[in-house]
Amino acid sequence: MSEGAKTPAPTPSVLDRALRVFGDVRAGEGLGVALMFLNVFALLVAYYILKTVREPLILSEGSAELKSYASALQALVLMGYVPLYAWVASKLPRQKLILAVILFFLGGLQLFFLAGQAGVPHIGLVFFVWVGIFSLTMIAQFWSYANDLYSREAGNRLFALIAIGSTAGAPLGAALAEWMFGAGVGPYSMMQIAAALLLVHLGLYGAANRRLAGAGGATSGGESLKRGGGFGLVFRSRYLMLIAGFLVLLNVVNTTGEYLLSESVLEKAAVLAASDPSFDQGAFIGGFYGGFFFWVNVATIIIQAFLVSRLVKYLGMAGALFALPIVALGTYGLVGAGAGFALLRWAKTAENSTDYSVMNTAKQMLWLPTTREEKYKAKQAIDTFFVRAGDVISAGMVFVGVNWLVLDVAGFGRANVAIVLVWFLVGAVLLREYRRLTSTAGTAPGQGSH
Repeated sequence: MSEGAKTPAPTPSVLDRALRVFGDVRAGEGLGVALMFLNVFALLVAYYILKTVREPLILSEGSAELKSYASALQALVLMGYVPLYAWVASKLPRQKLILAVILFFLGGLQLFFLAGQAGVPHIGLVFFVWVGIFSLTMIAQFWSYANDLYSREAGNRLFALIAIGSTAGAPLGAALAEWMFGAGVGPYSMMQIAAALLLVHLGLYGAANRRLAGAGGATSGGESLKRGGGFGLVFRSRYLMLIAGFLVLLNVVNTTGEYLLSESVLEKAAVLAASDPSFDQGAFIGGFYGGFFFWVNVATIIIQAFLVSRLVKYLGMAGALFALPIVALGTYGLVGAGAGFALLRWAKTAENSTDYSVMNTAKQMLWLPTTREEKYKAKQAIDTFFVRAGDVISAGMVFVGVNWLVLDVAGFGRANVAIVLVWFLVGAVLLREYRRLTSTAGTAPGQGSH
């Protein structure tokens, strides 16, 4: 080649061209994107199988009230678990950390399987807490890994495409769980199916690492963060405290709503069992939640694909921030007015799908005017401690409502309406603070100050 001749641009593969329908995939990137897509897809299928399995296990051995208390217990365990995970992560290189964490959870599934075969009591409660830790760790670990592999420029182009794997895997996992319950597959056998998917997930990590580590656009990590703890960053910032309060209220409303749905499912199952002694309440509960999770995730995909970007484009942060409180106000207004089981199901479907799509986008947009340290450390503190604190508050609300105030489903619905009104107020103050910061912050990422 003569001096000064340009190096020919790499030729896009068939896979590269096919993926360009969904995003800005450049020559040579298609296989890596496909591996990451399949990785998170396998993880979400496994998670939603386990998430569906946990419902009949805990509800069959207790009640919807016990499930609400288990959510609070999960929050307490996570408060100690998250720093422990961070400590382990600081001791192991990336691939060994991934291997250790996945093997840890695979071992846990085998212990639950053996305990179920032996008839150990209270498995449902422990499994409920365990699944919560599993979901937090595994999903966060995947996206930490993706951020570690891809540069900011490549991540901005490709993460939205990779994330389709999670939105597609979730409804498929729920649908598979519903089908397996209907076919008579037991919950402990379904745990082994999820374990097999986790082995596939582990293999895809290795394949992705071989393909992407050190390749063009990939990186082994970013700059070190400045010293300082996440809680200190939150408490020193009015804006971050407002985010924390907004998300605590979100979780109180949603978790209390989950209690209302569980209580309604149990009441429905009891009515059906009273009219048919051979009725299988566990299969009914499992089938209901499999269908419920499936339609929530189908609606989430549709909203995320066709509504969220338009909502943000035409209504800005206000539209994204208040969409969920508006839906929640309608949902619990209906419940408080005495809505029946079928209407509650579809109203809760609307609430959850709006949460997982519009609100999930809004929550990420709120961090744009913050510093890099706040994006990493303060966000972790808020997304774990403060968000899960909402579960604890909700559990206290359920305890008081059931044991002292003797509230029925409609009564809890009216209580949730009152909390949603406070949520609107906090959201209005948060929106004002967001607009103040975005009007004064620089355009480069991480330049916000407050």
